[in-house]
Parts: sequence; C-alpha cells; structure tokens
Amino acid sequence: MENEQFPAAQTALEEYESLERRMSQPEIASDPAQIRKLGRRHAELGTIVEAYRVWQELRENYEAAESMASEDPDFAAEAKSLEAQLPAAEEKLRTALIPRDPDDARDTIMEIKAGTGGEEAALFAGDLMRMYTRYAEKRGWSVEVMSQNITELGGVKDAQVAIRSRGTVAPEDGVWASLKYEGGVHRVQRIPVTESQGRIQTSAAGVIVFPEADDDDDEIKIDQKDLKIDIFMSSGPGGQSVNTTYSAVRMTHIPTGIVVSMQDEKSQIQNRAAALRVLKSRLLAMKHEQEAAEAADMRHSQVRSMDRSERIRTYNFPENRIVDHRTNYKAYNLDQVLDGDIQAVIDSDVQADEADRLAGRE
Repeated sequence: MENEQFPAAQTALEEYESLERRMSQPEIASDPAQIRKLGRRHAELGTIVEAYRVWQELRENYEAAESMASEDPDFAAEAKSLEAQLPAAEEKLRTALIPRDPDDARDTIMEIKAGTGGEEAALFAGDLMRMYTRYAEKRGWSVEVMSQNITELGGVKDAQVAIRSRGTVAPEDGVWASLKYEGGVHRVQRIPVTESQGRIQTSAAGVIVFPEADDDDDEIKIDQKDLKIDIFMSSGPGGQSVNTTYSAVRMTHIPTGIVVSMQDEKSQIQNRAAALRVLKSRLLAMKHEQEAAEAADMRHSQVRSMDRSERIRTYNFPENRIVDHRTNYKAYNLDQVLDGDIQAVIDSDVQADEADRLAGRE
C-alpha cells in the first residue's frame, strides 16, 4: 500500500502541521478570535491525523517485518499480526475522512417550547429542559438559561438555553455534534397532574437547536438598518409585570423575518446583546443549511431533518418507555433518560447519520 492511497489524509496532515506553526506565532497566540477559529479547525483535523498516523505506522512496521520474514520466524509472526490489524486501521481512517458537519465543534443554543396540551405540555417542556441540563452536566458542559417563560405550576412555556463546552474540543465531542439531533417534536404520554380521572393524555413540546455563532464570527454580518427593535416590560407567570422598567427586547431581522425576544437579563443593554447573539446563531444555521442544500457533495442527514414539525420521540410514562421514531431505538428506562442519561438515544442518531454519510460517498 502506498501513501497515495489516502491523498486527502496527507493533505489534512500538512494543513494540521501548518496550523500548529501558525498558532505558535505570538501575533496569533495573542488574538482570541484567531486562536478560536484556528483551534476549531485544528481539532477537526486532529481525528483524521491521528487515524492516518496510526495507519502509517502499522503499514511501515508491517512492510519492515514482511521484508525480514523469510530470515526470521519472529518477524514472520509479527508481519502476520500487523497485517491482521491493518484493515481495522484503514477502515477507521476512511471513516475519519468522511466530511463532517462543519459546525460539529460549535456550542449550541436550544429553544424549548410547550406545544399542544396546555399546562401539561408546559410541564413536559420543563422536564425536557431539566433532561438536557443534566445531560450537559454529565458531559462537563456549561448551561446558561438565556430566557424562560414559566407557568404558575412551574412548567415552561418557552425557554432559550446556551449549552457550551469548556475549551476547544474535537468535532465529535462538540456540543452541536450531539445535540443537533434533538430538534423536532417530542411527544409525551402520561397522566397529567391536572387530571382527576387518571386518564392518560398525549401532549407535546417542540425543540429547536442551532449552532452558536461566535461574537466575532466573520461569517455573519448584521447591518443595524436591517433590525427592528421593540422595547417592552418583562412579564412573569400569568403575564404580570415583573419590573417597572422597559428592559425586555424584541429584535426582528427584517430581511429574513426572524424574531428574537429576550427579557431575563437585568438591563435593556444586556437583553439586546443576548438577543443579538441568538439572532446571529440563527442566521449562521440558516446560511449553513442553504450551503449544504446547494452543494453537490453534501446531503441532508436522514436523521437530523430540518422539518421542525417532525415527531422525533415519544416518552411513554406508564410503560417507562422511550422511542426514537427516526432510528427505531426503543428502551424501557425513561426515568433514567429524563435524569439526563440520553447518550444511548443520541448514539443511535449518530450511528444512523454516519451510515447515511457513508452511503453518500458510495
């Protein structure tokens, strides 16, 4: 086997080493925006480079042992052992070379909204919010509640949550890499606390997820002339005013019609900054989806549909069952799932997505 077998891996290695040289330069090392951008790309290439180096070392050791096999039985045995390891190393490298979602290493903003079902739907939306918070904690991520509208019974009408990793991570360990599969309609079947007859009710909550744009992300530029900003009083459960100042912000991006409301921060300036972050992230997600749809060599994942009306999961309390309708994953540990143990469910989505991307290369 020759080096030419994986020219893309060799190209990735050269770019990886070039990035390391650039990141060590004082003028780059002192620029947080540049370091974040280059570090994200460095981490993205790291998976390919590691697999390539393992494959190269195995191949070179095999060729060396094979050349001495006729002279020494020990070399013959070593050559046989190394040859047996090569297919797995080659397959791992081929998998690493499959183009990833360019946003995988990014942090994430998640919106959770109560759907049909009244107060019960809001209570379920609150359950989902706690589930994702606990999952994030298990992964060592930070969670920032950017805004939330809570009902009198403690449910969540709607909420926006920023979930972030700590430091630069490899794409497969990024927040977006896992949580991008959560967008869609989540359906619950259980006896509501408001139901006196003990009847099972079906209600739903919607989840929208998008990668978070950096504050200095040069991919998205927003012209202030394209923004319509309304100021109003913050409100609490039942719609009552929670303060006497007009600090809440509703920001409308005129060209796209995207509307972001923010009221949980203490000042109008803070709410305006938070709303702008969410708006930039939504525009980044829209831009990347359009690019993916237009590019001939990229396909929409069969798992991560952008149809936000799609029912993706059912949470059945009487049977303690969770079902992912996209992958046919089913388990009877709903109590553990709602406590943040959702990795197995997410893994089923990741594996289905990888299979889809593999099929796209064939």
